[in-house]
Amino acid sequence: MDNSHPLLPYWAKRNFSNTPEPQATAPGDEGGCGADASALSFVVQKHWASHLHYDFRLELQGTMKSWAIPKGPSLDPKEKRMAVQVEDHPLSYAGFEGTIPPKQYGAGKVMVWDQGSWQPIGDPVAGSRATCVRVSVAARSTGLPQLGWCMCPLPCTPLPRRS
Repeated sequence: MDNSHPLLPYWAKRNFSNTPEPQATAPGDEGGCGADASALSFVVQKHWASHLHYDFRLELQGTMKSWAIPKGPSLDPKEKRMAVQVEDHPLSYAGFEGTIPPKQYGAGKVMVWDQGSWQPIGDPVAGSRATCVRVSVAARSTGLPQLGWCMCPLPCTPLPRRS
């Protein structure tokens, strides 16, 4: 198998004989959560791991691009929240709910908090590699008809050296 396979980091962190998480053998080999096959799907999952956080996932290039959001997504456009990009997940993870057993990567309960379809604003592939991924999502559970989110890397400021 190609060492650049987008799901290699996902597979390397999991023992599929011990976890109920979907394995998927190739990007795009199973469906996401969108009702319309031509629409790109997104999901926000509430995850009670070592610390409660939310996982924001966008379908792109046959996988779910994923970010962990410690305080959860904000519905206030003026509020910024930290989101840490994590490994790509298979499309079937969009519908995953269950409990990851103790001593497994990400151990804890996972539930779908919201899901729906999304549209890129600009080039999402270039954005996922370099700058910002700007999206417009049609959420199902939040009660809002349309939301816009931007996932942007912040400039890293080196910490002062300790003496």
